[in-house]
Amino acid sequence: MDFNFAEHHYFPLADRTFQNIVRRDIGKIAEASGFSEAEVGRVSIVVTEMATNLVKHAQSKGGELLVKPICLENGETCGIELICLDNGPGMSDPQRMMEDGVSTFGSMGQGLGAIKRQSDFFDIYSQRGLGTAILCRIYRKGKAPKSAARSEQRFQMGAVLVPKPGEKVSGDGWGLRLSHQGAYLMVLDGLGHGEYAHEAATTALQAFRQQPKQTPSEMLRGVHAAIKRTRGAVGAIAHWNAEAGTLLFCGIGNIAGRLIMPDKPKSLLSYNGTLGMSVPTTINDQHLTWERGNTMILHSDGLKSRWDLGKYPELTRHDPTLIAAVLYKDNTRTTDDTLVVVVRATE
Repeated sequence: MDFNFAEHHYFPLADRTFQNIVRRDIGKIAEASGFSEAEVGRVSIVVTEMATNLVKHAQSKGGELLVKPICLENGETCGIELICLDNGPGMSDPQRMMEDGVSTFGSMGQGLGAIKRQSDFFDIYSQRGLGTAILCRIYRKGKAPKSAARSEQRFQMGAVLVPKPGEKVSGDGWGLRLSHQGAYLMVLDGLGHGEYAHEAATTALQAFRQQPKQTPSEMLRGVHAAIKRTRGAVGAIAHWNAEAGTLLFCGIGNIAGRLIMPDKPKSLLSYNGTLGMSVPTTINDQHLTWERGNTMILHSDGLKSRWDLGKYPELTRHDPTLIAAVLYKDNTRTTDDTLVVVVRATE
């Protein structure tokens, strides 16, 4: 699991004139993350193939690359995550398109296969008329997370965090604290965007990490008291316990959330108010069931609230980061920072 909660680097690709610049800049990110020359070469191959696919297939509808270093729990950078998003025609059979020599564009048909071969982790979701999302992770030699460690956490998690176009930092933020048989997750949106919103979110996350591990509502009150000298933020905390099969949720302001269950989705409800400014006198936790197969999706108001997972058959079977990326691709407002966090219970 990735413990880097920073924003993704955003690279729009309108045409092929930007390909060399994007490849160079992403190569620098890999170098700064401790990648060897050979490992940077792998990253460059993936970026080249992704960029080529975007230019070919997205065309006037646009596409983008999202890139972020991957960190271990101790903060060490262990790899790099690359997400390729396009609003092109999509594919009816993406698995077949990964076979070398298969192409819908009259080319040699080696792009997707090359991306998968160079990646330590690869996932793709595509649908006719809705475009394509590709997720891959490349790890430094000997730094890939061990499968045993992943299984002990009993959940999978991923996120997409992108600043408002033109801003260097995001006013949205998120953080995680592991606990016995589960974790505490906080999702934040500093008021507005830019440096002051980023400061509010960062201060709130620091307070979240310092709070005693109590109920979400009690922890939110502590965060509220700690950020009164900032411009304020809206936020929510979720705490799940796999052993007890419980999920507690409490939110202040317009952080939206849904719990996707096998029978039907359930909305996660927040109180009116603003952390650091004004919260209701009484706030309580929402109590829900947390069991294998449940998927929780939390997001800031940079994402349109009327998204519908029914448009995306089988999407919840994919990696949580890819789920977040697909929702971001089709529902971001582009007028604000956007954060989407997805958590899935695995036991």
